[in-house]
Amino acid sequence: MSKKIIIVGGHGNVSLRLAKLLSPTHTVTSVIRDPSQEKDIRDVSATPLVLSLEDSPVSDFTKAFSGQDVIYFSAGAGAKGGEERTKKVDYEGAVKVFDAIESIDGSKPRLIVVSAVDIRDPGKIPAHYNEEDIAMSNRIRKVIPAYMHWKYEADKNLSKRTAFKWSILRPGGLTNEPGVGTASIGRTHLTKTISRDDVAKALALLVERDDATGLAVDFVGGDTPIGEGLDAFIKKGETDFLG
Repeated sequence: MSKKIIIVGGHGNVSLRLAKLLSPTHTVTSVIRDPSQEKDIRDVSATPLVLSLEDSPVSDFTKAFSGQDVIYFSAGAGAKGGEERTKKVDYEGAVKVFDAIESIDGSKPRLIVVSAVDIRDPGKIPAHYNEEDIAMSNRIRKVIPAYMHWKYEADKNLSKRTAFKWSILRPGGLTNEPGVGTASIGRTHLTKTISRDDVAKALALLVERDDATGLAVDFVGGDTPIGEGLDAFIKKGETDFLG
C-alpha cells in the first residue's frame, strides 16, 4: 500500500538510494538543509523540503511530519565540525525529530532510524563479540569517539519513547560497491562491511514491517538474503541493543 514518507537527511548517500527505491510506489519527501541540493532530490523522484536540524524549531518538523506514515532519520554530521556539531546533529537533531513526532495530535508516523553497529554502553561488551570485534570496537572509539557517544545517547533516548512506533537499523562500515542483496542480520560481528545499496534495500523493506517496532537490527556483510534475514530477526524479537 502506498505510504507518505519523509526522509530526514535526504541528501545522504544512503538516503538518495532509499528515495529512489521508494518513490515508484510511495510519496517521498526528502528533508535537506541546502536548497542547492533540490535537483538531486528531484532526480530520484522525491520532493525536497528545506529544513535545518540545527536551526529549525520542533514545530516546523511537527508540521512537516503531520499526516505522514513513516519518517526515516538518516542524518548525521559525518564527523565534520567536531564534537559540538556532532552533538547538535546526531543527538540534538535526533531528539528534535523524536519530540516532533510525539507532539503530533492524533495518529503518529512510525520512525525508522539509521544508527550503526556497536552503538552501546562502552562499559558493556556484548556476549557474542569475539577478540576481533573487541579490537575493532576499541579502534573505532578512538577514531570517532564523539560520534559513538552521541549516537548512543540518541538511541538510548529513543529506546524510552512509547508514544510512537520506532525501529533502528544499525549498519556496519559502508561501501559504494554494488549491492548483492545479502547480509548478516541480527547479532553480528563488526569486521564485515556492507554496501550502501544493501542498506537502502533493508530500509525500504522495513517500511512495511510494523512488526519490527522496538527492535534494533544489526546489519553487516553476509550471505543471507536481506528479506529472509529480516524475517528471522524480527521473529526472534531481540531488543537488548544497548547492552
